[in-house]
Amino acid sequence: MKKTLVALALAIGSTAALAEKQAVTVVLSDGSPMTQGMAMVLANQMQEQGAQVDILLCDAAGDLALEDAGGQALKPNNVTPAQLLVGAMKKGASASVCALYLPNTGTKAEDLKEGIEPAKPADMARLMLEGGRRVVGF
Repeated sequence: MKKTLVALALAIGSTAALAEKQAVTVVLSDGSPMTQGMAMVLANQMQEQGAQVDILLCDAAGDLALEDAGGQALKPNNVTPAQLLVGAMKKGASASVCALYLPNTGTKAEDLKEGIEPAKPADMARLMLEGGRRVVGF
């Protein structure tokens, strides 16, 4: 009985440790508010389940990174994808815009929300190649 309880405690501890260490990169490029919203909802949910989330915003989704990002409030919680992004960042997610976003939109780094910077391709590639990291694209 004692061995069974010890084994069970170790299994539960190992499962919790794995969940805490799970690294996820969310790559979002879609311009659709619902797709953006779902990507940010899932990023927030992954964080709540213990994952470290890194968000890469490309193409039209890069606009979410702008300081003055507005957008359509989505039901049922009446929040915008940009607000969901800020929420994820407040909980520890990192966020960056792809290296092509600024030079191809005429946007400057100063226009980005605090804490969001242009991604460096070599660093992002290294991150995405980490063993055990999941990469999810929207």
